[in-house]
Amino acid sequence: MSALVCVARIGAAHGVRGAVKLWTFTEDPFAIRRYGPLSSKDGKRQFEVATAREARDHLVATFKGVTTRDEAERLNGIELYVPRGKLPATEEDEYYHTDLIGLAAVTTDGNALGRVVAIQNFGAGDIIEIAPPKGPTVLLPFSNAVVPEVDLKGGRVVIALPQEIEGEDEDASPGRPRERGDP
Repeated sequence: MSALVCVARIGAAHGVRGAVKLWTFTEDPFAIRRYGPLSSKDGKRQFEVATAREARDHLVATFKGVTTRDEAERLNGIELYVPRGKLPATEEDEYYHTDLIGLAAVTTDGNALGRVVAIQNFGAGDIIEIAPPKGPTVLLPFSNAVVPEVDLKGGRVVIALPQEIEGEDEDASPGRPRERGDP
């Protein structure tokens, strides 16, 4: 089985005839209709989009075989996947998040930082999450300035660590709160 890529997540029921809110993770939200049957992550359930219409920040969709609000409510939270091979090829400097997960992260000097564990987006742009060998994960902007090179064939991303993180105070000790007027 080829790698699966998450293309959508089912939200709450919408109305009484089996429709759901559907958040898509594709450039064209309606592309999910072209991929054929979508599956749950474990592959045990198949979903075929019957109808889809645009709403404010999501689609309102129905699935074949789902005709009541109760059936739709039971689908809330299910992520929908397609085989990687069904997705279109990417352009230069475009990547599917799934292709980045697991890549080694190294500094511009070649020092190991860890592995890419996720690409997050909390509304202000993509963030790359790197798990070092020890300690908590590191979150950095996924931008050309911070990630100047993605080498899929080489299995790595190059990270230009920011020199200073805004708001950090080198003089403040973790046990002492900053006082007004502290440098």
